[in-house]
Amino acid sequence: MPRYAMAIDTKRCVGCADCVVACQTENDVPIGYCRDWIVQETTGSFPELYLEIRSERCNHCEDAPCVRTCPTGASHIAEGGIVLVEHDDCIGCKACIESCPYDARFVHPEGYIDKCTFCIHRVKEGKDPACVSVCPTHAMIFGDLEDPNSEISRALRTRKYKVLIPEAGTTPHVYYLL
Repeated sequence: MPRYAMAIDTKRCVGCADCVVACQTENDVPIGYCRDWIVQETTGSFPELYLEIRSERCNHCEDAPCVRTCPTGASHIAEGGIVLVEHDDCIGCKACIESCPYDARFVHPEGYIDKCTFCIHRVKEGKDPACVSVCPTHAMIFGDLEDPNSEISRALRTRKYKVLIPEAGTTPHVYYLL
């Protein structure tokens, strides 16, 4: 069984937000909402400053607190480890929003909770998620961690990387290549 993951190359990402627009378009995300976003973080002290630009989204955690806290089972882990929300089963209680350390969920105007799905509908067709397919700098990699020959497996073997908020213990599957 596959285990899908994404890596963002922080040396290549320029913060253009093409990924954000592609996601909104592909998934018919309402205006004013987003399933992914761009973060710019400056570290160090003058004159030695470092700017990291990241495309962030749901981290599709192995130990997803959003799934544990969902009272209806609407939030669940689907095939390939993709964390999804069944809109028809969601009561909009926001327990998953409160439990997500990545702030990766929002209340859709129709009342259910929405978030990144790694474009599972595209993945099932053998395509990359929309965000990955439009990245002009090729900073995004998507694939199966269970396949040692996949581009993402090779990147994680050969590059230094980090995950966000590792102390949360969620085992996130979005990696940031350094």
